[in-house]
Amino acid sequence: METLVGGIVVFVLAMFVGVEIIKKVPSLLHTPLTSGSNAISGITIVGSLVVTGMGATTLSKILGTIAVAFAMINIVGGYVVTHRMLKMFRKEGDK
Repeated sequence: METLVGGIVVFVLAMFVGVEIIKKVPSLLHTPLTSGSNAISGITIVGSLVVTGMGATTLSKILGTIAVAFAMINIVGGYVVTHRMLKMFRKEGDK
């Protein structure tokens, strides 16, 4: 029980720190940061696959599957945004 409470406290504190950091980033830098966060989401996928694969409880399987889905959405969205950004810098004749 103590581990669960400690994990929840760390999670909530990380959310607050993340929100404060992102609010201070200028909007012009959001797209490069999104593309850079794809590597971090890759690490998240590996961790969530491990948790899902171990399958200690049904809850861990469900939460692991949800974590994989959200991390994949983040990665695909990051690549779509990066592709759009790079498309803006192409010349008319480039493909």
